[in-house]
Amino acid sequence: MSMFLDTAKIKVKAGNGGDGMVAFRREKYVPNGGPWGGDGGRGGNVIFVVDEGLRTLMDFRYNRHFKAQSGEKGMTKGMHGRGAEDLIVYVPQGTTVRDAETGKILTDLIENGQKFIVAHGGRGGRGNIRFATPKNPAPEISENGEPGQERELQLELKILADVGLVGFPSVGKSTLLSVITSAKPKIGAYHFTTIVPNLGMVRTQSGESFAVADLPGLIEGASQGVGLGTQFLRHIERTRVILHVIDMSASEGRNPYEDYLAINKELESYNLRLMERPQIIVANKMDMPDSAENLKTFKKKLAENYDEFDELPQIFPISSLTKQGLSMLLDATAELLAKTPEFLLYDESEMEEEAYYGFDENAPAFDISRDDDAAWVLSGDKLEKLFVMTNFDREEAVMKFARQLRGMGVDEALRARGAKDGDLVRIGNFEFEFVD
Repeated sequence: MSMFLDTAKIKVKAGNGGDGMVAFRREKYVPNGGPWGGDGGRGGNVIFVVDEGLRTLMDFRYNRHFKAQSGEKGMTKGMHGRGAEDLIVYVPQGTTVRDAETGKILTDLIENGQKFIVAHGGRGGRGNIRFATPKNPAPEISENGEPGQERELQLELKILADVGLVGFPSVGKSTLLSVITSAKPKIGAYHFTTIVPNLGMVRTQSGESFAVADLPGLIEGASQGVGLGTQFLRHIERTRVILHVIDMSASEGRNPYEDYLAINKELESYNLRLMERPQIIVANKMDMPDSAENLKTFKKKLAENYDEFDELPQIFPISSLTKQGLSMLLDATAELLAKTPEFLLYDESEMEEEAYYGFDENAPAFDISRDDDAAWVLSGDKLEKLFVMTNFDREEAVMKFARQLRGMGVDEALRARGAKDGDLVRIGNFEFEFVD
């Protein structure tokens, strides 16, 4: 079984805020001491941190639920509850975090040590010391803590490499990587020897260095899921230069030029922007008998089918076996990398507009619907937040919640929809009667 994992779906839950407390001063020599209940502590955030030591998302294969601690409850003597520690979750470089429900991208984590809060903890509820007024100097009201953010995330790893090796299976990509770097990919005389991306560092004779990724062999139809399909095409997206490796010996009876066109078609079908990356054609296996003649034919067809205003890609004849032509190929690659900028992976339409946790101020405060049993159902982020943060164990808090509903226009909206005295109104699992 492969130990490489580049996608994962997980659930994260930030900590709830601690509940506020209802308490009063009761010292012997302090008459009418007043309220003394403290606020609850903040719930813990869930934070992703990039760790350059990680190479895959294997840690998320079996551990798919991450929950931060809730804040402590408020205490007497006006003391605040302790805020919870943030939950740190380490991810590899190149991890894209996407909201599984909306499909929007939250962040792209590429720098070592980079941090991003994927779920924000709730604030602590206020104690009764916060609700004291001249009219009500001894309130028996406190708030429950705000619920922490809960969301489902899709993680996608796109390895960080400057150069990507692409081509049909068995054209010699793994052998080339093993020769130009210290990487030890699996090499075999059969298709799909490479079933996971391999990464290696190249240092040229002139001193430049860059990362090269050997990507599992593509075949025709890969962009529609044939062979290894799109499983590893995503890893090409971060590369700035593509080395298109072609078997010039045509040892398996394939046509080198048709192979070249087929692979480019798959790259274009997967993502049109992949064709923006400059390519260098690597004519491999030039030590074989028919390779020189095939290369001439290849160059002729390439020139015939290129527009006269287009610049032909560079072609470097090499042999990974005899190490022929490798230094020129690496120098040209380093030179092309030096003048090729980074490519923007995502446009604004794919990114989530709000990077912080909060409620949309422009959204309606509540919605009214009718349940199967004829009960009126109230819903909406703002209303549900008020409901969750109300301490229904205290009558004064319940009355405050009723006033808040009235102030939001819930009573009027229910009357307008036809609600009558005694009708059942439901918020979540909580039910009460409508009083007109």
